[in-house]
Amino acid sequence: MKKTAGASDTLVVYVHGLWLNGSESLILRQRLARLTGWPSVSFRYRSVTQPLAQIVAALGQFVASQSARTVHLIGHSLGGLVIYRLLEAEEPAQPGAVVWLGTPAVKSGTALQLGSRRWAAPLLGSAVAEELLAPRQRHWRSGRALGIIAGTHAVGLGRLFSRIEEPSDGTVAVSETRLPGATDHLTLPVSHTGMLLSARVAEQTAAFLREGHFSLRP
Repeated sequence: MKKTAGASDTLVVYVHGLWLNGSESLILRQRLARLTGWPSVSFRYRSVTQPLAQIVAALGQFVASQSARTVHLIGHSLGGLVIYRLLEAEEPAQPGAVVWLGTPAVKSGTALQLGSRRWAAPLLGSAVAEELLAPRQRHWRSGRALGIIAGTHAVGLGRLFSRIEEPSDGTVAVSETRLPGATDHLTLPVSHTGMLLSARVAEQTAAFLREGHFSLRP
C-alpha cells in the first residue's frame, strides 16, 4: 500500500464526530503542530450514511497508509468510538497514544433522547444507532495510553434537544466519558464543540501525547 505521510516520524490523526467533516479541527491541529512539531491530518467519513464497520475499515486503511513510524489518534465525540472499534478489531502497526475529546464512552443520554423522537432518529445515522442507542459494555483493553478530556461548560445545540441533570459539556455528561481502563481523565470548562477551539485543550492533548498523562490534575 502506498504510504502518504510526509517525512516526520510522528503523525497525529484526527477523527471527527457526528455531522462534522474534520474541518472544525483546524485550529486544534495547528496548535498541536506548534506545541509538538508534529504534522496532523484529518480522517473524514460520512457520519450519518456510512455503516460503522465501513468507517472503521476505512480508518484502518487510512492509518496504515501513513509513512510515520508513530501515529497518535485523536477522536472528538463519535470519533472516539470509531477509534475504539478500530483498536478492538486490529491494532495498527504504528504505535501511538489516543486522546478522546467529549466522547460518550459508556452511553449517551442525548443520543437516547434524540433517538426516541421519530423525526430525529434518521438524523443520527447507523453508526450512532449501533454504538449509542443500544446498551454497550466498553472497557479500554488496548495497550495504547488513552487520555480523556470532558467538558463542563454546558452550552450548545445539545441542550436544545436533551436534558442533562449533571455536569456536562452541553451534549455529553462528564460521567458518560469515564471509560473503565482509561489511562487518565481530565475535566475542563469547555463546551462540546468549544473544546476544539480551546488553547488549554490543545495544551493538555499535546502533553498527553508526549508524556502519556495530562499535566493538569483534577
